Amino acid sequence: MSAPVSLRARVEQYLAERRKLGFALRSMEMRLFSFTRYVAETNHHGPLSVDLMASWARQATAGSGDRSTWARRLNLLRPFTSWLRQFEPDTEVPDEAVFGQVPGRMTPHVYREEEVLQLIAAARMIGPDGGLRPLVMETLFGLIACTGLRISEALGLLDIDVDLQAGALTIRQSKFGKSRLVPLHPSAVEALARYRTLRKRFLPSTPELPFFVSSRGRLLGEPIGDRQVHRIFEDLRRQLGWVDRGSHGTPRIHDLRHAFAVRRLVLWHKQGVDVDQRMLALSTYLGHVKVSSTYWYLTGVPELMGLLGQRFERFANAWEPSDE
Repeated sequence: MSAPVSLRARVEQYLAERRKLGFALRSMEMRLFSFTRYVAETNHHGPLSVDLMASWARQATAGSGDRSTWARRLNLLRPFTSWLRQFEPDTEVPDEAVFGQVPGRMTPHVYREEEVLQLIAAARMIGPDGGLRPLVMETLFGLIACTGLRISEALGLLDIDVDLQAGALTIRQSKFGKSRLVPLHPSAVEALARYRTLRKRFLPSTPELPFFVSSRGRLLGEPIGDRQVHRIFEDLRRQLGWVDRGSHGTPRIHDLRHAFAVRRLVLWHKQGVDVDQRMLALSTYLGHVKVSSTYWYLTGVPELMGLLGQRFERFANAWEPSDE
C-alpha cells in the first residue's frame, strides 16, 4: 500500500495542473497554503470537512466578523476541494449555505483629482527628510494614478522597462501572463525622469535595477515590498482623513486604477467621441483579457452620470416628433 499523499502535496499538484492551463493563481496559492497550515496547526486527520473550512475562513484578519469576507475565503476552496474528491472521495465541498452568497461587485472609492494630489503631497512629506523613501512613494503613487497600473505591475518594473525616450513602460508577464506596452503622458515622463535622476544620488542605475527600490539599510536597491507600500498608504490615508465613498470600508491603492478608468471615460464624454470605439483601447491599455472586465471597472460617479444624462437628452430630443 502506498503512503498517503499530504495535503500540501495535493495543493502543489492542483496548482501545477491549473497553471499548465495558463492560470497565474497567485491569490489562490496564498490562500490554499494558508488553509494547509491551518489544517496542520489544528492537528486535523481524515477527510476535509466543511466545518474545518468554515473555521479557517473565520480566521480572516481583514474584515473580522464580516460574513462577506468569510464567504469569499470559503469560495476559494470550492474548486480545489471539488478537484480533491477524485483522490479523497469523502472530501466535503462547501456551498453558499455556510455564509451565504459571495457578494457581487463592490463599489470602489473613485478618487477625486484633489485627493490624488493630496496623496502625492503627503507621500512627499514622509521621512526621512531628503531621503529616498519619500521620493519613491511620491513617484509610485503618482504613476499608478496616471496610468492605472496594478500595484504589482508598478513594483515589478525594472529600470530597463522604463523607456523615457520612447515615453513608454514595458509591463512583463502581468496578470494572466500578458505583457504590454503602456504609453506615457509627457508629464509622467518628466516626473519619472526627475525620479531617476534623484535616485542616482543614492545608488547607480543598471538595467536590472528595480525601478522602485527599497531605501532600508541593507535592503537599499532591493525591490520594495508590497506590504510596506500598503502600510505607508494606510498611514497616509488616515492622516488625510478621507471618507470612504465605496463599499470596501476604506479607500485602497487599487482604487487609483478604478479612478483612472472613470476619469478617462469622463474625458471621452466631454470630448464627444464614440466611447464604444475607445473601450477596446482602454481595455488593452489596462491589460484586461476581455473588454467586459473594463466595463466592470466603470463606476457611475456624479460627474459621469451628469454627462450621460446630457448625452441621452440630446439623443431623445433628436427623436421627438415634429409639430409640423
